[in-house]
Amino acid sequence: MTEKDGANFQSHKIEPLEKKHNRAAFSCGDGILDTYLKKRASQEAKKKMATTFVLVDSKTIAIIGYYTLSATSILLSDLPDETARKLPKYPHVPATLLGRLAVDSQYQGRGYGELLIIDALRRALQATTEVASFVVVVDAINERARSFYEQYEFCVFPDRRLRLFLPMKTIAVLFS
Repeated sequence: MTEKDGANFQSHKIEPLEKKHNRAAFSCGDGILDTYLKKRASQEAKKKMATTFVLVDSKTIAIIGYYTLSATSILLSDLPDETARKLPKYPHVPATLLGRLAVDSQYQGRGYGELLIIDALRRALQATTEVASFVVVVDAINERARSFYEQYEFCVFPDRRLRLFLPMKTIAVLFS
C-alpha cells in the first residue's frame, strides 16, 4: 500500500460504524451505495446481517470510505471446475461476503479503495481462525468495480461476470 496524491494514511483509521460518524455527508456518486450507508447500515448491523467498517479521518471523523462484511455460502457447483474438484463434495462452501465497498467522491483516486480492500481481506482472513471460510466473494456493482477487484487477483465466477471470489489461501499468501 502506497500513498497517492498526497493522501496521509497515518491520520486515518478503519473502525466499525458508530453513531458518531457523519453518514449524511458521504457521497460516492452511486445512489445505492450512498443510501445503504445513510439508511441501512446501522439496521443491518443491529440485525447481525452485515458489519460496516468505515475509514475515517482521525481528526474530523469524516467518512472517507466504507465496506461491509458478512458470512455467506456459495454453491460448490458455481466454482470453476479446477477449484471445485479439490474440495469436499458438500453442496455449499463457506464464504465471506464483501458486500459493499465505496469511497467518498472527494477522496476517489487517491488509494483509499486499496486501503479498504486490504483491511477487509485482513479481517476476513483473521475471522477464519474461528469461523471457516474458503473464499471472499464480491458482487461488483458494474464493470468498473469488477476491474478494480480483478487488480487484487479476484477471479470471476464462470457463469456470473460481476460475481468474483478470492480464495483464503491466496489471501493468506498476501499477508505472509
